[in-house]
Amino acid sequence: MNAVTLGLMIPFIGTAAGAACVFFLKKDLEIGVQRALTGFAAGVMVAASIWSLIVPAIDQSSDKGRLAFLPAFIGFWAGILFLLVLDHAIPHLHRSIDQAEGPRSSLTRTAMMVLAVTLHNIPEGMAVGVVYAGLVAGSGTITAGGALALALGIAIQNFPEGAIISMPLFAEGKSKPKSFLLGVLSGAVEPLFGGLTVLIAGLVNPAMPYLLSFAAGAMLYVVVEELIPEMSAGKHSNIGVVAFAFGFSVMMALDVALG
Repeated sequence: MNAVTLGLMIPFIGTAAGAACVFFLKKDLEIGVQRALTGFAAGVMVAASIWSLIVPAIDQSSDKGRLAFLPAFIGFWAGILFLLVLDHAIPHLHRSIDQAEGPRSSLTRTAMMVLAVTLHNIPEGMAVGVVYAGLVAGSGTITAGGALALALGIAIQNFPEGAIISMPLFAEGKSKPKSFLLGVLSGAVEPLFGGLTVLIAGLVNPAMPYLLSFAAGAMLYVVVEELIPEMSAGKHSNIGVVAFAFGFSVMMALDVALG
């Protein structure tokens, strides 16, 4: 297995490992634990968007002088709009909200919960894919250590996400194997979209700054639209805030230490 394939699979392995918690835990996660895990995931994604995606995108456009920010600016907004369209086009249900989002659908509650997490995982897969594409292309702003740091950071935050999707499904009456399988499937889009992004970026190498910031915009859309409201809902929202800060610092340390 080469470095790119391994890098694309690492986040998916994190999701599968988290989903496997359904075999070892007897009941659903406490609300406070869910908030902490969601806050941690949000912190990792924000730090990854900045250090692993937006900063390299601007660095790669340094030849544009004062307009070096422009490709990152354009790509960032393209990513935001892409997730906005998906958010309105695909029926899904967030864990903490009873009202489904997107178009009306006859899908079951379980299916829409899995779709919500799947939407969340698409930009993460793209982020890892575009960074490894930059590594393969020989971009001086992306190192093997930096690419690995991003893959590991997303895998770390995918672990609790895998548990957060499989455990509630089991609590709702699904069998442990089925809950595990659905949790794993929610993360399968990451290596898929990661691989597609590697192929696209390889064909259009000059577009790399746009693709890096596109992934950052898509990830930050998920953080602001989904994760921050979930980690802050109800009493004792400071649990989510502290976990956010911890996740942010872990991803920052990984990126600097390995990059």
